[in-house]
Amino acid sequence: MIALACMLMTLGVLFYVFYLPGKLYLGPQKTRLGYLQERKEAAYENLRDLNFEYRAGKIPDEDYQSMKSALEEEAATLLAEISRLEELAERAAAPLHS
Repeated sequence: MIALACMLMTLGVLFYVFYLPGKLYLGPQKTRLGYLQERKEAAYENLRDLNFEYRAGKIPDEDYQSMKSALEEEAATLLAEISRLEELAERAAAPLHS
């Protein structure tokens, strides 16, 4: 009797773990532009956090300057890529004139 209950419990757990419903929601499709904008927001947030920690006295001056310049360089690269992709999207969306 206990063995039967254990087998049924095992089958139930295996079914629960491995069962895939007919439709899976995978979320919105990410584009390169969306990914870059998320990275840009993360870089800006990191700059704000770095500035806060520097003002709180947790980071030495030379470390602050090097980390700040690295984050600003990353943000500038991301902004340039975003601008390039937006420009390409505008060109593709514009009607062709003959």
